[in-house]
Amino acid sequence: MKILQSKRVKIAVAVAAVLVLFIVRPGVGRLRARIVQSISLALGRQVEVAAVNLRLLPQPGFDLENFVVHDDPAFSAEPVLRASQVTASLRVSSLLRGRLEIARLSLTEPSLNLVRNQAGHWNVESLLERSAHTAVAPTSKARGETRPGFPYIEADDGRINFKIRQEKKPYALTGADFSLWQDSENSWGMRLRAQPVRTDFNLSDTGNLRVEGTWQRAATLRKTPLQFSLLWDDGQLGQVTKLASGTDKGWRGSVQVSATLTGTPKNLAVKASGSVDGFRRYDILSGSDFPLTAQCSGTYSSVDRTLSDLSCKTPVGGGAITLAGRIGGWETSPTYDLALDLRQVPLQSLAALASHAKKNIPEDLAVSGKVDGDFHFLRAITPRTIEEAWKGKGEARGLRLGSPRNRTGIVLDQIAFAVSPASTSRHGSANAVPRVEIGPVKLDLGKSGPAVVAGWLSDAGYHVQIQGPAELQRLLALTRTVGLPTPQSAADGAVKVDLHIEGTWSAFATPRAVGTVQLRGIRAAVRGLNEPLEIASANLLLSQHEVQVNKILASFAGGAWRGSMAWPRPCLPLTECPIAFDLHTDRLATDDLGRAIRPVPGKRPWYRIFSASPEPGIPFLAALHATGTLHASRVVIHKMVATQVSAAVLLEKGKLRLSDVDGDLFGGTHSGEWKADFTVRPPQYSGTGTLDGITLGEVAQAMHDGWVTGTAGATYQVSATGWNVGEMLASAHATVDVSATDGTLPHISLVAHAAPLFVRHFTGQLLLRNGTFDIQQGKLATANGIYQVSGTASLGQALNIKLMRDPLHGFNITGTVAEPRVAETANAETRAALKP
Repeated sequence: MKILQSKRVKIAVAVAAVLVLFIVRPGVGRLRARIVQSISLALGRQVEVAAVNLRLLPQPGFDLENFVVHDDPAFSAEPVLRASQVTASLRVSSLLRGRLEIARLSLTEPSLNLVRNQAGHWNVESLLERSAHTAVAPTSKARGETRPGFPYIEADDGRINFKIRQEKKPYALTGADFSLWQDSENSWGMRLRAQPVRTDFNLSDTGNLRVEGTWQRAATLRKTPLQFSLLWDDGQLGQVTKLASGTDKGWRGSVQVSATLTGTPKNLAVKASGSVDGFRRYDILSGSDFPLTAQCSGTYSSVDRTLSDLSCKTPVGGGAITLAGRIGGWETSPTYDLALDLRQVPLQSLAALASHAKKNIPEDLAVSGKVDGDFHFLRAITPRTIEEAWKGKGEARGLRLGSPRNRTGIVLDQIAFAVSPASTSRHGSANAVPRVEIGPVKLDLGKSGPAVVAGWLSDAGYHVQIQGPAELQRLLALTRTVGLPTPQSAADGAVKVDLHIEGTWSAFATPRAVGTVQLRGIRAAVRGLNEPLEIASANLLLSQHEVQVNKILASFAGGAWRGSMAWPRPCLPLTECPIAFDLHTDRLATDDLGRAIRPVPGKRPWYRIFSASPEPGIPFLAALHATGTLHASRVVIHKMVATQVSAAVLLEKGKLRLSDVDGDLFGGTHSGEWKADFTVRPPQYSGTGTLDGITLGEVAQAMHDGWVTGTAGATYQVSATGWNVGEMLASAHATVDVSATDGTLPHISLVAHAAPLFVRHFTGQLLLRNGTFDIQQGKLATANGIYQVSGTASLGQALNIKLMRDPLHGFNITGTVAEPRVAETANAETRAALKP
C-alpha cells in the first residue's frame, strides 16, 4: 500500500511539474547557452544552435533550430553535422530530481560529413572514443540510476557525405534513416538504411544499403570489439558499376551483397557473399537466366590496410573457381599475392557466361568438357623495384563444341594454356604485360590437313591466330559460332588462311581480324543472279581499315574476269560499304549477262556471297555501292561486237552509270555515257554517245547482208526498257544524227541496168519510235545530183523511203534492205500535165 502511494505521489509531482512548465513557460532562451555548452562538452566539438523552443506535448523537450556541430579543424573546415531541426525529448523522471536529462534526440534531414585525413583517421573516431570514456548509463537505464542515460539518437531522411583529406568525394548516402543507442553498460548499437548515390550523376537504381552493428567500450577505436552486418540489394548492375567507376560498363542484372564483420578494426574477420541475378550484356536480351555467385572470407587490418587470408569461392556447375591470398595498398599502389584455382569447371558453364557477355554467340551452342588450372599472381613493391609475377598453367580436356544452326562440330581432346613468365622492373621502366598463352592447337577445318590455332589473353585484351588450310563454309561457321561478326554466305570452296583476330575487353569493342586469305575454287551463289560466280583464285588482304581482294581470277556470264576490289572496314553488311574495283574481262555478252541477272519465274533466288541482305529478297546488286573501272577485250551486244572497251562504273543501290564508255566499233570508235536503273522492272536504260569513223561495210556484215559500204559518223540519244536486247529494241526511243561519205548501196539502182547508187555524202536525223526509224532532214549527194530524203525504215528492215532531186523528179524505195524496189515518181502537177 505504501509502494502504491509512493508511485502516486511521484506521478502527481511529475504532472504538477509539467503543469508548472506549461503555465509558467520559463525563458528557454536563457537555457540555449547552457544546452549548447552541455552538448559541446559531451561531443568535444563546438556546437551552434540558432534557437531553442520549449515543447511540452506529447513529451516535454526542446526544439533546436539550425543545429550545427563543427568539425575538428585538423580534419575539415566544414561542419561534421548540420540539421535544420532537432528535437530533444526529456526524461520525465529526471524532472523529479530537478535535472534536465535528454532521453531522445531526433534529427530531421541531417547532413553528416565523414572525413579521413592523410594519416588514415576519421573525424568521428574521437567522438566514438569520447563516448566510450564517458560514464553514462545505458539508453534503457534501470530505475533509480543516478547517472544520466545515453540518449537514443535517431535521424530521418539524412545525407552522409564522404571526404578524403581536402577532396570531397562524389559518393554519398541519401535518404538515410539512422539510429544510435547504448545497448548495455559497455556496448553501443546502431542501425542504418540508405541509398548509395554519386553527386556527379543522376543514379536512381543503385539499390538499398542496410547496416546493423554493435561495438564495445575500449581504450582506442582500433581495439574496439565490434560486430556488424551489411546488406546491399536491389541494385541494377549497370548503375552499380557507374556508381563505383563513373561509367556504366554495360552489364545488367540485379546485385545483392551481404557481409559480416567481427573482431576489432586492427584484426577484423570479414565474411561476404555476392550474387548477380539475370547477368547479361546490355544489348543481349535473349537467353536463359544466368546467376553469378561468390562467397569470400578474410581478415582486414586497419593498421596496414591489408586484406589477408583471403578465400573466395565461386561454384560453377559441378566444379569451382577459388581465389586465395592477400591484397594491400588499396589507395596508392596496390600489391597482391593471389592464387587462382580452377577445378573441374564445366566448359558449358563458361560458354553460357560468354553467351551473356558477348554478342553473336549462337543460342544453340552446346559445349562439353572441363577445365583445370592453377595460377599465381604476385605484385610486390620494395624501395627500389616493383616485382610483378604471373605464372601458372591449365588444361581443357574433352572439348566438344557444336551449333546445329551453324552446322558446326569441333572436337579437341586437349587445349593447354599457361601464364607468361614473371617480370621485374625498376621504377619508371616499362613492365612486360602478363598474359595467358593458349595453344597451339591443331584444328580440323577441311580435307587438306589441320589448321593451327594459338592465342593469348591479358587484362587488356586478347589475340588469336589461325594458320593453315580450311573449307570456307567450315571456317565461316566456326567464326560465327565463337561470336565473330561474319557475313552469311552461299559460297563454298577451299581457303588458306593466316589470320590474327584481336580485340580489347573495354567498351565491348568488336573483334578485328587482320591477315591474308587465299581463295581457291570458290563457287558463290549471289542473290539476284541466276548462275553462280566461279572464283578460280583470289587473295584477300585484311588490314585494320580496309579489305583488299587482289589477283582475282573468276568466270561469270560466259566471260573470264580478273582484277581487284577493295572496301573499308569495319563495314557489315557488304551492301553498306563503298566498294572500289578494277576489273578486266575477255568477253562481255549482253545476252549472257541478261540471262544471268534476269528474274526467272518460280526460281528461288540465290543468296549472295558476302553478306546478308538488309531486307530479305532484295538482290545483292540492287543494294550495292560500287565505283571503279571496267575493261573488256570484247563486248557482244546481240549481233554487234565492240573491242577494247573501257568505262568508269558507278553502281549505287541498283542504279548503274557507265561514263567514258570508249571502245572500237565497226572499224571506228565510240565514246559516250550510259545509265541503267535496275530498281524498277523491267530495267530502264538511257544513253548518249558519238560514233566516229564507222565502216559501213562492217555494219552490213553484222546484219549478214552487204547492203551498204562507206564510212560514217553519228551522235545519238537513246532510252529503252527490258531484260534483253529484243525487249530493249522493241521499247527503244532514239534520236540519231548521221553523216556518211564515199559509200554505195549495192542493192539500189535509180535507173534500170545502171551501177549501184553511189553515196558521195549523206546527212540526216533518224527518229526511232515503235521499232521504226523516221528519216528527217535527210540530204543525199550522189554522182547525178542531190536528193532530199524522207520516209521510214523499220528494225525489221522494211523500207518506205522517198528521194526527191527536185519538185518534178524523185524515186520511191520500198521492199526490204536485202530486196529493195525502186520506182520513179512525179509530183501531181507533172502527172496532170501528161494527161491527154
